[in-house]
Amino acid sequence: MPAPSRSRRAPTSGQLARRRFLVAWAKRLLPVLALALLSAVVFWPEIEGNEERSRVSFRRTIQPVAEALRVVNPRYQGVDELNRPFTITARAGQQEGAAEILNLEEPRGDILLQDGAWIYIQSRTGRYDKAAGRLDLAGQVTIYHDNGTMFVTETAEVLLNEGTASGDSPVAAQGGFGTLTAQGFRLRDRGAVLIFTGQSHAVLEGGR
Repeated sequence: MPAPSRSRRAPTSGQLARRRFLVAWAKRLLPVLALALLSAVVFWPEIEGNEERSRVSFRRTIQPVAEALRVVNPRYQGVDELNRPFTITARAGQQEGAAEILNLEEPRGDILLQDGAWIYIQSRTGRYDKAAGRLDLAGQVTIYHDNGTMFVTETAEVLLNEGTASGDSPVAAQGGFGTLTAQGFRLRDRGAVLIFTGQSHAVLEGGR
């Protein structure tokens, strides 16, 4: 047998370990490099050909803000300066902005008077200022007193904290006393005094 042209040495344990390490990393790195190269080939024309597509733009948007809060069947309860209760209800209410002012549909008010009697008020529309304790009514304003008196007018202003009401529209009243028409009214002293203003005409029952 001829002598080998080059003498070979057996690899050491350290060389074998390094070789296994390189082979293992090559198995992991080569697929990653191939995937990166393939992605570059596919997407490079898009990136290079249209720079506008790669730009990120920001647009300022205005978030919608609720301008009005609508409430169905609202109910408000309170007391006046003499601790006498009152209640306000409506078919619906709409609060505009941050102010405590509510536009009411078909409002109704129940107010206790000084002598223990009560007055019930209703209308087609209303405006309730909670901070001021004021209720403005309009449209077929009807006021009932528990002594049987009822009168109807078109506008009325009720100051709930003071227990007063007033109106400058023509008013028609009826009750146990008979009938009365006037150009306005003033309810004072928490219902103890009712004044009819302007030209008034009354028909009293029983000749009174």
